[in-house]
Amino acid sequence: MNKKNFGRNLSLWVVVIVMVMLAAGFFRPDTGQSTGEQINYSQFISNIDQGKVKSVVIQDRNLSGKYKDDKTFTTYLPPSTNDLLTKLSSKDVSIEAKPLDNQPNLFWRLIINLLPTLLIIGLFILLMRNMQGAGGKAMGFGKSKAKMLTEKQGRVTFADVAGIDEAKAELEEIVEYLRDSQKFQRLGGKIPKGVLLVGPPGTGKTLLARAIAGEANVPFFTISGSDFVEMFVGVGASRVRDMFEQGKKSAPCIIFIDEIDAVGRHRGVGMGGGNDEREQTLNQMLVEMDGFDSSESVILIAATNRPDVLDPALLRPGRFDRQVVVPNPDVAGREKILRVHMRKVPVTSDVDPKVIARGTPGFSGADLANLVNEAALLAARLNRRTVSMLEFENAKDKVMMGAERRSLVMSDEEKRNTAYHEAGHALCALLIPGCDPVHKATIIPRGRALGMVMSLPEGDRYSETKLRCKARLVLAMGGRCGEELAFGPENITSGASGDIQMATNLAHNMVTEWGMSEKLGMVNYGDGEQGYWQKPSKSGSTIREIEIEVKQLIDEAYTRAMNLLTEHREKWERLAEGLLEYETLNADEIQRVLRGEKIERSFVDDTTKNLRSSVPEIVTTEVTETSSENKSVEDENKTTSLNLDKSDPTA
Repeated sequence: MNKKNFGRNLSLWVVVIVMVMLAAGFFRPDTGQSTGEQINYSQFISNIDQGKVKSVVIQDRNLSGKYKDDKTFTTYLPPSTNDLLTKLSSKDVSIEAKPLDNQPNLFWRLIINLLPTLLIIGLFILLMRNMQGAGGKAMGFGKSKAKMLTEKQGRVTFADVAGIDEAKAELEEIVEYLRDSQKFQRLGGKIPKGVLLVGPPGTGKTLLARAIAGEANVPFFTISGSDFVEMFVGVGASRVRDMFEQGKKSAPCIIFIDEIDAVGRHRGVGMGGGNDEREQTLNQMLVEMDGFDSSESVILIAATNRPDVLDPALLRPGRFDRQVVVPNPDVAGREKILRVHMRKVPVTSDVDPKVIARGTPGFSGADLANLVNEAALLAARLNRRTVSMLEFENAKDKVMMGAERRSLVMSDEEKRNTAYHEAGHALCALLIPGCDPVHKATIIPRGRALGMVMSLPEGDRYSETKLRCKARLVLAMGGRCGEELAFGPENITSGASGDIQMATNLAHNMVTEWGMSEKLGMVNYGDGEQGYWQKPSKSGSTIREIEIEVKQLIDEAYTRAMNLLTEHREKWERLAEGLLEYETLNADEIQRVLRGEKIERSFVDDTTKNLRSSVPEIVTTEVTETSSENKSVEDENKTTSLNLDKSDPTA
């Protein structure tokens, strides 16, 4: 019987016992006493003297009797009644004495006396059971919150992991050790006690750890780093001890700690110093890892996307010996991941995972899983039995650019402003060397933006050149330049705020971290993980020089974008009018519009038509707020394969 059923049954039994006692008390045996008028002892003596009493029944100190008119009475006798029997005999009163029925009275007295104690004990047991069952309550503070996953909860193997072949190869040795540890121990080899999986969110670190356990067919304990830390001192260390004890009892097994940076950060840099609860937890973890015996076959696997903040003592040999990098997949890896997720989705013959993989650079495994799911949901909304390439393309646009907001009604003036803004971005992307090819341009509001231009790199990219960085700055300035050329300096809008922020961050990184400033040279002026209590690492004059260099880069990009749009104004205006007419243009349609050709759209695809009909006609007034969040180029940069802006993790 589990603890939950025990508590429920205990409560039920307490209620049943109380009801039985009440019923038994109601139907308890009669003690032989008759009911009647209750009188005091003095009145009873007076009635005897007056000759009114006919008979009496004495039982201990209880006396009941009858008057000569057959009415009954009761009274309670005092301790000393020596003359009472003599007086009753002298008045010819019939006297009957009955023994005291001790057994029933004694039983009920015992029950009544013990009932409160029994209820308190039962309530205490119930509370203790509940507290022990909930880790984090009074009696469960020191218990580990690690959850044990079994085969019934879904076994994962390496066949379910795709796109990260190098990481899988490094971890196969762990599987071999868990299957046959004697093979390594015979030659004096020691398997790593800990493996640290490092990579961006969504790349499959947790899935890899579960796959190791599934391949080796061993128990798998999982816990988050934040589960160790509580407001009470000593709780985290106790949970660490309990977790390792559970692992040793279940050996061979795998203990997986997700987001270990929550408890494994550098010691001594916080406000609490060495007395900080988090540091005590980390110290206990280091001690437990040192105490691991290599013959215990317990493998500790941890995952983090911030290895730079981990304490060096945690990464030394003998603890986390091996660090396995789990990066975002390349185009071949993305194709494999898509094929894995498409197993459960009925797709049409025109769906090509290779084409989808080429169009999703920078996507993680979780992003690709979400893409397949969005395509399936879209097909279900349209009452289709299979998922076609059209649903995948629309799902990709939704994931990259956000959901369409056709219910947002913009005025003609705002729509025209957005068209010239996005046309400026698109034309700069087409004319500037180093820019990625334009994939799509739209003035349909998506997410928090009124419109956007999405560019996709031709392949996976792992570094940036100065040429491409400057091209991105020109691309960012193209929207604001388009507004100013079309409507004048006094009519520019807040829609370029996202572009300005992205350009500022990019230029700042070029100057302070990437050594792309001729004036400041190859010096890193970044603050890194500097806390607010630490002194600034740069002087005031250096900060001023950085600001001047950043502004110069942006001003040069703005001038270059303005010159491009002025020189090719006819093409730019033609592209803007095309966006006003068609709302969305793909790469081929943009080229046809620039050549002055007419785009024939004889039909609206069923997906767009059905989605439009499913959107209610609601007029919203959030145009200003959305306009201020217009991030055409910033959203474009989210599709690149690298996170170049280190100061902005959302870039």
